[in-house]
Amino acid sequence: MNKKCKIGFIGCGKMAGAIIKGTISSKFLPRENIKGSEVNCTVAELAQSRLGIDVITDNRFLTMDSDVIFIATKPNYVTAVLDEIKDELTPEKLVVSIAAGVSTEKIEKIIGMKRVVRVMPNTPALVLEGMSGVCKGAYALDEDAEFVLELLSNIGKAIEVSEEQMDIVTAISGSGPAFFYKVIEDMARAGEKLGLEYEKSLELATQTALGSARMIMNRGEIPVQTLIDNVATKGGCTFVGISVMNDEHSDKLFYDTIEQTAKKAHELGK
Repeated sequence: MNKKCKIGFIGCGKMAGAIIKGTISSKFLPRENIKGSEVNCTVAELAQSRLGIDVITDNRFLTMDSDVIFIATKPNYVTAVLDEIKDELTPEKLVVSIAAGVSTEKIEKIIGMKRVVRVMPNTPALVLEGMSGVCKGAYALDEDAEFVLELLSNIGKAIEVSEEQMDIVTAISGSGPAFFYKVIEDMARAGEKLGLEYEKSLELATQTALGSARMIMNRGEIPVQTLIDNVATKGGCTFVGISVMNDEHSDKLFYDTIEQTAKKAHELGK
């Protein structure tokens, strides 16, 4: 794959739209190299207006006209879409699926020995702060994964993992935004109960989460525990708060949360 390739998106919803907008705004590919398809004329026209690209209603034509085909439909539509386009998938084409819970093996069973890369993105991609997990199918090349990783870097960050690890990725980054929203909301409501206006409490919790995340990203070789210790001086108020979290076994809470979410993701992928 190269910067002159054509990409087609089957499904132009929010996540596909985030990838499309990031790809165009970063100049990773020119606008004219990206097209989409949708189920009917009305939806296609709306997507075309929203995204500023050509959006058609013919999945087979889109596949024939594209080097990389993103499957960006809901998971329950994937089989029907792949059945529809499989005859147009020549060996040089790359299929990239962002359908949650759909394994590369499942896709390969439908389309045969074709190059497939699976992606687990997340909703912060909508503000170009996404985190994506990427894994190769049995017939995908290293260059295929490298291309997808570079493309996704335009909407945040991306890492390559094995297929077996994708359920964990789903639990941590795919579902993770909701868990962080819950933590931020709980902190804000605690502040409200203690006498601070909710909106002020929410702003405090949100900006603190944002700043803390950036501190971790910029920490270099410093362990995260050191960052905690730097704030939680022994005998201080933060130390008391951390002690409460330890006494309440917050580590077990989050382990159980990630474990159960990953388990559900595995079940959905069967």
